[in-house]
Amino acid sequence: MAEIIPFRAIRPRADLAERIAALPYDVYDRKEAREAVKGDDYTFLRIDRPETQFAEDYDMYAPEVYEKAREMLDQMIEDGLFIQEEKEAYYVYELVMDGRSQIGIGACASVDDYDTQVIKKHENTRADKEADRIRHVDVCSAQTGPIFLAYRRREEIEREVMRAMAGEPVYGFTAADGIIHRLWVIDEVESVERIKNAFLQVESIYIADGHHRCASAVRVSKKRRAAFPDYTGKEGFNYFLSVLFPDDQLMIMDYNRVVKPGADFNEDNFLEKVKETFALEKMGKEPYRPQKKGEIGMYYGDDWYRLTIDSRCYTGDPVEDLDVAVLQKELLEPVFGIVDPKVDDRIDFVGGIRGLAELERRVHTDAMAAFAMFPTDIHELFAVSDAGKLMPPKSTWFEPKLRSGLLIHRIEESGGRQ
Repeated sequence: MAEIIPFRAIRPRADLAERIAALPYDVYDRKEAREAVKGDDYTFLRIDRPETQFAEDYDMYAPEVYEKAREMLDQMIEDGLFIQEEKEAYYVYELVMDGRSQIGIGACASVDDYDTQVIKKHENTRADKEADRIRHVDVCSAQTGPIFLAYRRREEIEREVMRAMAGEPVYGFTAADGIIHRLWVIDEVESVERIKNAFLQVESIYIADGHHRCASAVRVSKKRRAAFPDYTGKEGFNYFLSVLFPDDQLMIMDYNRVVKPGADFNEDNFLEKVKETFALEKMGKEPYRPQKKGEIGMYYGDDWYRLTIDSRCYTGDPVEDLDVAVLQKELLEPVFGIVDPKVDDRIDFVGGIRGLAELERRVHTDAMAAFAMFPTDIHELFAVSDAGKLMPPKSTWFEPKLRSGLLIHRIEESGGRQ
């Protein structure tokens, strides 16, 4: 059973929510982050990426950089740009992209549930990326970017969400990228208890996006437990900020591949090599988007092809049967020589949000071939996590992205849960 609890969020004043809310810190490289915060004293990206407040060549991992994040956060709170909820609450967070609504619940999830694998992961994390967020959370004593979690839909939770949404949201704005964001507060005692009890009936929660943020929150929790051996378990550091979505609400987009050939690549027989494992059909000049699992679109030369996976490639293993895994095993490794896609610079990954035209552009500039994937299904992700396995790198691309700064969870040691 999952312990998903309400909390007293620190959140922007209603008139400033649109200006403060920011895309996650990790969707920007360093240059893009600097450009995004230029001349903007409100965007939360300044706090999530505090190196933007220093010289361009400044060590972005220096202690004073993280201190700057804390200083800016504390100042914004002191200046009244944020408020804190008076009562513990859940938060209904709706995002609308291209007319499609996606509704989750803002809450805090248990570190212990992560350790006991009630909350399950599907990918590993990198130590260097973890270290950055560990220091950010620890120095700020706050979790500022929610972990994107998923669970199997429960009617009891949906009823409370619909009841809350019948009222007026505390926030409602359209961001610069066209995504609509709305937020409602659930603080009525009976509704809070019904939601909490409903989550206690959920056997498994899944990390959809935010593995590094989640692992970092857990590491900070363990550090603080060690420093405060008399902790009660109710302190804020025992929980991490999350937004949880039912499985029928989620949209996973394609995560595509572009590749460059190795030194020993033989282009003369490339298409014949493809035919050894895939049924190959030339589709012409129009971009081809796969229509179902088992199909892959390939752009090569000036033409699109449909690759259909041979059924003999499927083994019954939840990882090996993913389309991205079959492509890797049957084509990218034996034909292109890409053994480890996590580190090989001959492969690059392109989120589906960029469209198929981006794949064509890459082939005409710096790549030899591009592969358009059919999106991984959320239940494929669940199956991999339930089996205790890991997905290949860049298997899922979730849209729309949760905003940072709309909900903040303080993790101070004193005074109980925040």
